[in-house]
Amino acid sequence: MSEPAERFTNDYLGYLLGQANHALFKDFDAQVREAGLGSLEWRVLAVLSGDSPLSVGALAQEVLSQQPTVTKLLQRLLAQGWVAMQADPADQRRTLVAITAAGQRKVAPLMRRAREHEAQVLGALSAAEVQRLKRQLRELAQPR
Repeated sequence: MSEPAERFTNDYLGYLLGQANHALFKDFDAQVREAGLGSLEWRVLAVLSGDSPLSVGALAQEVLSQQPTVTKLLQRLLAQGWVAMQADPADQRRTLVAITAAGQRKVAPLMRRAREHEAQVLGALSAAEVQRLKRQLRELAQPR
């Protein structure tokens, strides 16, 4: 009998990244839902918690979703008072989205819990290994 072939997915980067993403997010997703948010709402608010407003198109790219889906979601977040939208002064055809103080209050505790959860999941790695991994992933994610 011949040796069993190793499964393709055991050594395929795309699959391994998907598995790592699932492992990192599966338990944290319950906390997101307990806070009354869906995963896309969480990602939108977390991205917007940065320093400056984003166009709807740039936000859709950042949260890994389609622009029409994000546009529809933003209407719900606007109704909740968690985001504000305005025309881009440099280009009236574009809409800029920013997180409000209420949105920041909603997402801040989740961001702390996300960091705690991340530390727990990555606990077997040294701080240097974690930083190297994150740097390599950022490099890999850059458009070519």
